[in-house]
Amino acid sequence: MQVPVKKVHPEARIPARAYGKGDAGFDLASVEELVLGEGERALVRTGIAVAIPPGYAGLVLPRSGLAAKYGITLTNAPGLIDSNYRGEIKVIVQNTGHGEFTIGKGDRIAQLVVTPVAAVEFQVVAELRESERGEGGFGSSGV
Repeated sequence: MQVPVKKVHPEARIPARAYGKGDAGFDLASVEELVLGEGERALVRTGIAVAIPPGYAGLVLPRSGLAAKYGITLTNAPGLIDSNYRGEIKVIVQNTGHGEFTIGKGDRIAQLVVTPVAAVEFQVVAELRESERGEGGFGSSGV
């Protein structure tokens, strides 16, 4: 599948896999430089827009290395890019670590996974079919 990508900033990097075809995610990089203090979050520009095909969606996910080493995560993970969105991809980055964290131009800040989306229609019914779980919610399977 080919996904059209447009640079909306001259220093934008095209999403790329770090290790090749076995990677599910494509790295997204910042086109700006900023410093995040402890607990701060910022909307970070990637400088790209994409045209995800109908029937698919883009999920913007944290990079595990940034989370493990520095406590850098995405506030709304996963972020969702609908197939009809054509604006610039921006990432809400949050510093949950200790101390300031600097994001530089070209730094990989998140990853994009393109995934199929089921064609779903909701049907109103009077009753739902029983299941083994039933109405068990948070914590219902134990700790």
